[in-house]
Amino acid sequence: MTSIALDIETREMAADDLDDVLVIEHASFSIPWSRNIFLGEIETSFCHSLVALVKGRIVGYICFAIVCDEIHLRNIAVHRQWKRRGVASALLSRMVAVSSSEKARYGTLEVRKSNTAALNLYKKFGFVVEGIRPAYYSETREDALIMWADFGS
Repeated sequence: MTSIALDIETREMAADDLDDVLVIEHASFSIPWSRNIFLGEIETSFCHSLVALVKGRIVGYICFAIVCDEIHLRNIAVHRQWKRRGVASALLSRMVAVSSSEKARYGTLEVRKSNTAALNLYKKFGFVVEGIRPAYYSETREDALIMWADFGS
């Protein structure tokens, strides 16, 4: 099988993107964010919401907040047809670049303990497990791992 490099574009999310974003969100999570939550993210000055596009089609998104010198990754998802093709890495790379331009040195996130693919991806970006939030996910009572990264090192 030949791997073809994708030309992945990232840009700020707009309200007009939400129909496509919500399709990905609902396919990705058992308790998905609502349109209003995404609108709140778009409209909040310290929040950043980005979409990833391939040939003009939205294939993923990321939402993160920057407070002082810290980013908090709040949501990331990729359309299942585009997984394992560099989309999430492109979004995380852009998050790190935005964070750097805004002088945010540290990053944090929570991830399901069982989500090995996400854990491996986050580790590639320098995140390490620093704690556990017991029974964090209400629908399954699964623990969340708390990960931190120092983007300045």
